[in-house]
Amino acid sequence: FKKIIALSTLSQLGLMMSILALGSYKLAFFHLLTHALFKALLFMCAGNIIHNMGNCQDIRFMGSLILKMPLTCVFFNICNFSLCGLPFLSGFYSKDLIVEIMSMEYLNIFIYLIFYISVGLTVCYSFRLSYYVLSGNFNYTSLNLLSENNKVMLKGMGGLILLVVIMGSILSWLIFPFPYFIC
Repeated sequence: FKKIIALSTLSQLGLMMSILALGSYKLAFFHLLTHALFKALLFMCAGNIIHNMGNCQDIRFMGSLILKMPLTCVFFNICNFSLCGLPFLSGFYSKDLIVEIMSMEYLNIFIYLIFYISVGLTVCYSFRLSYYVLSGNFNYTSLNLLSENNKVMLKGMGGLILLVVIMGSILSWLIFPFPYFIC
């Protein structure tokens, strides 16, 4: 479970390095900040799910957690959507700019192909993770004690979800005082 999330972190670091190679250090820093926001909440949600599953991290045993842990699963899904670049979440603002800048560069077709495949694979395994965790059959044990009892954790996740939703636009206005990309 955590390995899949860590893999998405590595792919996003590769995305940041590719934009650094193009010479856009502000855009790489912007993506680092927005990525840190939703990734922190994603790991908090994963930790809450793992704790409730009795330290089981195998996604094949998870399923239908939306019925037992609705708030955690909603936060988890919003973070996954932000990772995929769903419009108007924090990940959208940086990832959209990165894809735009990369598309306007004069590079080899092989570089474009690798870049877009890596972005597409991030979306694929993020949706796969959401599918296995949120839907399907619960395959763990007959002992079903899943709940959202940790109010301190939920308060922290509630504060971070606001940042995940609004901080992308705020950071884009702060880091880029004028429009970054004009055709």
